[in-house]
Amino acid sequence: MRKKFTWRSYSVAGVFATIAVLIIVQMARIQTSAEAADFREEANRYKGWFESIYPARGEIYDRNGNLLAGNQTVYEVGVTLDEVENAQSIAEILSTVLDLDYVDILNSINNADEEQIYLILADYISAKEMAELKRIESDIEKDGDSRDNLAGLGFREHLARSYPEDAIASNVIGFVNRTERGYFGVEEKYNDLLAGVPVQVWVPADPNRVEESPQVPDGTTLILTLDRELQARTEEILDQSLYNYGAEAGTIVVMNPRNGEILAMASAPRLNLSNFSEYEQIFDNASEYNRAINMPYEPGSVMKILTMAAALDLGVVTPQTSYTDMGVYPVGGATIKNWDKKSWGVQDMTGCLEHSLNVCLAWIAVEMGTDNFYGYMNEFGLGHPTGIDLSGEASGRLKVPGDGDWYFVDLATNSFGQGVTATPIQLMMASSAIANDGQMVTPHILHGMLRNGTQYNFPPQSAGRPISKETANTLNEMLANSILGEDAVATIPGYRLAGKTGTAQIPTEYGWYSADETNASFIGWGPVDDPQFMIYVWLEKPTTSIWASKTAAPVFAKVAEESVRILNIPPDIIRIQYAAGQ
Repeated sequence: MRKKFTWRSYSVAGVFATIAVLIIVQMARIQTSAEAADFREEANRYKGWFESIYPARGEIYDRNGNLLAGNQTVYEVGVTLDEVENAQSIAEILSTVLDLDYVDILNSINNADEEQIYLILADYISAKEMAELKRIESDIEKDGDSRDNLAGLGFREHLARSYPEDAIASNVIGFVNRTERGYFGVEEKYNDLLAGVPVQVWVPADPNRVEESPQVPDGTTLILTLDRELQARTEEILDQSLYNYGAEAGTIVVMNPRNGEILAMASAPRLNLSNFSEYEQIFDNASEYNRAINMPYEPGSVMKILTMAAALDLGVVTPQTSYTDMGVYPVGGATIKNWDKKSWGVQDMTGCLEHSLNVCLAWIAVEMGTDNFYGYMNEFGLGHPTGIDLSGEASGRLKVPGDGDWYFVDLATNSFGQGVTATPIQLMMASSAIANDGQMVTPHILHGMLRNGTQYNFPPQSAGRPISKETANTLNEMLANSILGEDAVATIPGYRLAGKTGTAQIPTEYGWYSADETNASFIGWGPVDDPQFMIYVWLEKPTTSIWASKTAAPVFAKVAEESVRILNIPPDIIRIQYAAGQ
């Protein structure tokens, strides 16, 4: 009985052994057959991985076609792991040419996950470095030395953001990091338009088949309102002014008050966009990146033109209204004094502006009343963002009756720019109503865009009409006349300009104002009869003089001179004669 079962066991085992041998023979036949080569070739064709293909990022130009942000070809260096024959040779070549760590490269290759197909070793390699790598690879292939075999090493080119102007307009443009995300300025505000729509595709492992990757539409190209030449000159003037007057930082903005186009927007310090990794070494916080829109401050006497505009529009005063300045004005339990602690006697309203009398403007605000004063300031846009198309715009703050920290004395101090915060761009938008027949314009940086070969331009946008045309023209004349007095350093030969200084004490963390540190500002525009530029100057903590008339006003004049030259604005007499047909 036992022999019978033993025989059966041997029989079954023999059958299974025979089947196993046949399977092995069949596997060997399949692998060595002509069809096997076809199968292997077909498998290799499907060897690869899924990857997001990003479009070429849209370029950025100034209004005259100067490239401000573009793209350059860079290279990714990697290895197809199952094709690597000599990891040591690859590590040695890359460490030598690209200044990478030999041990790190070697460990990355040798310790890669088993399921990993492709390993990136370096990226954003310059064309010069790439040329050197390819030269070495070619030399090794010619020599045929297996000890230096670079099998498995591959290169893939792609685009990276480039900034040919480096720091020029950097506070406006912003930058793109290596994750292809825009930060600050235009790059962040219009990131989706510039970036385009990425596509998920299958990428073949064979670098010779890279042309099989589908093409995706490029991102949208943007055309800015900036004038590259005026921008560069404005930045030079700002940098020199910070040095001349010992100021910590500053900003200068040039805008067309008729349509809100930003022609130049300089801020210092600035970032070299080709080295955006230095951001943290230059700025303590994001609000410093573009002071013109990101950093509200107490502007001081430049606010007086808005107070006067409101009073004229209401009919509370006229240019001829007489006011006897005694040097002090009691209000809300406090006493308002002039900047020089002196009395100026009898003045008309132009005199109040020319001598920048706090007492006179405080009296005007009280005569207007809280509802009227704050109603007009709200219409001028204070306390609200302008809507400029740059990222990170701040709103500033206008305290109003009903706020827990508002007191009646604030009505008086707000009238001359103390206790209220605003950005330069907010004050420019508000003042555009005075230069533009009562019509306020929204400041903007985007002139147009290119998409699918077609250019689309954007029309100016109105921001409201806070004052009448008559009020605007009246105040224009008052400011043009007042600038000829104490602020005569802000004038330029051949052109009639209007403007106002602002010297503001800086509030301390203890709740009072510093007597030794100020913000010096100036806002002005011209030509008065046909304003084509508006300029705002803000110098932070100048040390040679705390007064705007000694610092910001002459800076305004320098920028105005460059503006009329670069924008090709003829002197007044020539324009007037031309308009008259002479």
